[in-house]
Amino acid sequence: MEINELLQIANEDKILNDKGTAHMTINLNKVVSKNLVPGLHIDTEEMEDGVKAKIVVDEGVVIEKQVHLCFGVTHEQAVQRILMDIDIKKGASISVLSHCVFPRAVHVKHIMDAKIRIGEGAAYTYEEKHIHSEHGGIEVYPKAVVDLDRGARFKTTFELVRGRVGLLDIDYDITGYDESVMEMMSKVSGREDDLIKIREAGSLVGEKARGVLTSRVAVRGNAKAEVYNVLKATAPYARGHVDCKEIIQDNGTATAIPIVEVSNPKAHVTHEAAIGSVDTKQLETLMSRGLDEEEAVELIINGLLS
Repeated sequence: MEINELLQIANEDKILNDKGTAHMTINLNKVVSKNLVPGLHIDTEEMEDGVKAKIVVDEGVVIEKQVHLCFGVTHEQAVQRILMDIDIKKGASISVLSHCVFPRAVHVKHIMDAKIRIGEGAAYTYEEKHIHSEHGGIEVYPKAVVDLDRGARFKTTFELVRGRVGLLDIDYDITGYDESVMEMMSKVSGREDDLIKIREAGSLVGEKARGVLTSRVAVRGNAKAEVYNVLKATAPYARGHVDCKEIIQDNGTATAIPIVEVSNPKAHVTHEAAIGSVDTKQLETLMSRGLDEEEAVELIINGLLS
């Protein structure tokens, strides 16, 4: 499969002709296309089973157009490791749309290990969209350690948009200093024997730091989900919220463990967790409008994940 076909799957092929949009595309362990804009630096090193990448945004630089990344494996069997070192300098701003594409995966392992530093007053938005095969033969391990300096903002969204989950094991640790903001959202739907594991941990260690951890998960067939969200506040006027909602159908099983910990009397953290089947009233309403049960369930789940 040529790289333009890989990009077509992600609807990203047009970016190759846009010199004003920064992008990088990696197929297994090869950097097959890259375009940079002023103030953005991406240095890469190809390894036997993946790529090391160092991304830097210069101080005060605002990248106006969304940066596009594409990580793909077009083989049926492979291991891909992406080691990311990201440094968003003071006052800089960048938004990234990342597609992870595994269209033929039968036995594929994708490991993403990132270290992210966001400088004072800087902002980093990272939207990660996955496209998998229908075989369920994919293991995905996204891991990140993130440090937010004073007034820094970090927002990340993980979403499976096509195909089977296979095994997903998200592991994020974020530390927020004074007046920083962290927002994490995961949206995943599993079926058959998919296994979903989400661990997101935020530490609000700076005064007036804020954080929100949100998970939306659906499991059907024999799929399983384990969601473990931790939000700690140790500084005055820190504010946070943990929100986890899971839908189960058939023989699916789900576990939600929200943990909030406050060690400063002027801090405040809340949590909300809900696990259950599809709402009967919603189901009946949709079926009364002509949908069969399967179509109605799918619509309700899509609404949860939207």
